[in-house]
Amino acid sequence: MAVDLLLGLQWGDEGKGKIVDVLTSKYNIIARFQGGPNAGHTLEFDGRKHVLHTIPSGIFHDHAQNVVGNGVVIDPVIFKRELDNLTKSDVDYSEKLLISRKAHLILPTHRLLDAASEASKGKAKIGSTLKGIGPTYMDKTGRNGIRVGDLELSDWKEKYRSLANKHESMIRFYDVDVQYDLAELEREFFEAIEVLKSLKFIDSEEYIFQAQKKGQTILAEGAQGSLLDIDFGTYPFVTSSNTTAAGACTGLGVAPNKIGEVYGIFKAYTTRVGSGPFPTELFDEDGERMGRIGREFGATTGRPRRCGWLDLVALKYAVQVSGVTQLIMMKGDVLSGFETLKVCTAYNYRGEEITHLPYNIEAENVTPIYTHFKGWKEDLTKITSEAEFPSQLSEYIKFIEDELEIPIKVVSVGPDRLQTIER
Repeated sequence: MAVDLLLGLQWGDEGKGKIVDVLTSKYNIIARFQGGPNAGHTLEFDGRKHVLHTIPSGIFHDHAQNVVGNGVVIDPVIFKRELDNLTKSDVDYSEKLLISRKAHLILPTHRLLDAASEASKGKAKIGSTLKGIGPTYMDKTGRNGIRVGDLELSDWKEKYRSLANKHESMIRFYDVDVQYDLAELEREFFEAIEVLKSLKFIDSEEYIFQAQKKGQTILAEGAQGSLLDIDFGTYPFVTSSNTTAAGACTGLGVAPNKIGEVYGIFKAYTTRVGSGPFPTELFDEDGERMGRIGREFGATTGRPRRCGWLDLVALKYAVQVSGVTQLIMMKGDVLSGFETLKVCTAYNYRGEEITHLPYNIEAENVTPIYTHFKGWKEDLTKITSEAEFPSQLSEYIKFIEDELEIPIKVVSVGPDRLQTIER
């Protein structure tokens, strides 16, 4: 049985958590394959809002197994908080949350290193979430990391102390003022480790392989967005993992020929958190309105998101890199009431009109070229079928489909799982 993928196609925050929650009824297993607590997947149902950072978004469904794959990095302290919130919501995760032994652990000193590194950059900072993600992946590739499976071995605390000591010497090297009480941070960390050890650890690549052989349905859940991919994103303003389809292969141990549907999620406009180029960014009333109506604040950092018109050049690039087979458009309801909508269909790149994403999209090199559309005034949040779409929304959707040559199968018209229209 093939593994289906769900990916964000922009700079993250596209609404992956909601859609995984909606799709989970069709799958036996939901598996996270990269990223860590820098993700913030928001789900709303039954009048309540839930935010997950590391735990897969299928956890609220009784029938689904939820796997944290080998490509994920886990902060035990944040993970424990997520588990505590699930307990408050009467979610029994004990039998349906499985952790890969090959997933790497974020140590308290990884977070301190992250803060010291970012502070040392001054105005050149990359907009890190300061969750220790980058330093943890650096230790992974540097072959110094501590993995979940190490917790089952007798010498893991010696490995921890050796690595933490190394981190402290690196923090001093940055020569910035980072105040911390490591003893207190470690107390919280070791308490959280004991909670983590109460869960079931698995050899996740074998688990996924056997599930495929049995014909079980599997959905791989991505974090962040395609334009934040370490290789294909707007480097260096990117995350530290592969957020595109290829990341699911390495992050779960799935063979490339075992990938099935690739669901790509995008907003009807574009947002970005933190630093980095953003060709269609708005600094006017329209941008302010998108942010206010769309409640555009980072689920992990709380930082306000930068807002702008839909960028089809960047979106087409993300679709191509991951081989997207179905599109899901989020937050169409936020655009209600705009007299005119704009979609970037090409760039003026150093005096030449191009329709592909170039190496550098900083403002001095790129000016967006827009196609204009008439907006709609209707409130979409009460709509229950495609037949109720305003004609202008249908035209907007058709234009995007024609440009990307991929069908938009789902349109989200609100944050609740019920506010989801299948086409």
